[in-house]
Amino acid sequence: MTTDLLARLSHGEVIVGDGAWGTLLMERGLPAGRPPEWFALERPEVLAHIARLYLSAGAELVTTDTFGGSSLRLRLHGLESDAERINRHAVEAVRHPVMERRANGAHAYVSASVGPTGLLLEPHGDAKPDDVAAAFRAQVRVLAEAGADLVCVKTMTDLVEATLAVKAARAVAPHLPVMATLTFDATPRGFFTVMGVSVAQAVAGLEAAGADIVGSNCGTGIDAMVELARELLRHARRPVAIQANAGLPETRAGALVYPDTPEHMAACAAGLLDLGVRVIGGCCGTTPAHVAALRRMVDDAARRAGVHA
Repeated sequence: MTTDLLARLSHGEVIVGDGAWGTLLMERGLPAGRPPEWFALERPEVLAHIARLYLSAGAELVTTDTFGGSSLRLRLHGLESDAERINRHAVEAVRHPVMERRANGAHAYVSASVGPTGLLLEPHGDAKPDDVAAAFRAQVRVLAEAGADLVCVKTMTDLVEATLAVKAARAVAPHLPVMATLTFDATPRGFFTVMGVSVAQAVAGLEAAGADIVGSNCGTGIDAMVELARELLRHARRPVAIQANAGLPETRAGALVYPDTPEHMAACAAGLLDLGVRVIGGCCGTTPAHVAALRRMVDDAARRAGVHA
């Protein structure tokens, strides 16, 4: 199944990812002060439910609730001793609906989420690279053993930390594809991460570390992501993935909202297809409705291509 994923990309297929998880988890009772990974310990049935929502909307990549699942990140919440259980239960929770989908003849994959540790590496901070690498290796080992289909290193801003995560995945789960995405901000000089990493540097570093898919998630809405994708594709030799926010967050009536509608996101994301982006999904503020709109757009484009082929 994992080789099937890379083969599909090499043949030019477009794969649709899921959307945001944090908002949906908060709507379903995430206790104040608890990280999202709490659900893997206490309410894994909620993770399965959200996975089914995204699968029903047409997503093929279903993200695990393990973004902050490294022992170093969990230590910030006093949960480092539960790291193995959290990562294992999170994969198992979404794997069941994914396997149901496959049994019905559809493509579906468990995308094991690996996010930043929340620490600054030396010399900017006091986190030692060897310790960070060891934490990523331990996390990915459990994710792979539990049945993940690919490893998704995401929302990284420090290229050094991102490459440590990619190399960890390659070391302990060499049979799994690795997708790695950084978060960029638009500046007058172009797109850079908050750590000053350029698009060219990011692509070169991720590909050298062994990433099979490179790209960007979070940070901005779909409009800016189209411009960012154009630059990513100028440098990338691997398939490119884009997972945009539903716009930039706004405060309305005291609540934080993301303004981009599913229709707007899908219409703009058509530009990603024109550029050659191969994995399209959503990040903060996106919902199953956004994913359904992306699915329709991708399917419509595929039908038109078939007609004109």
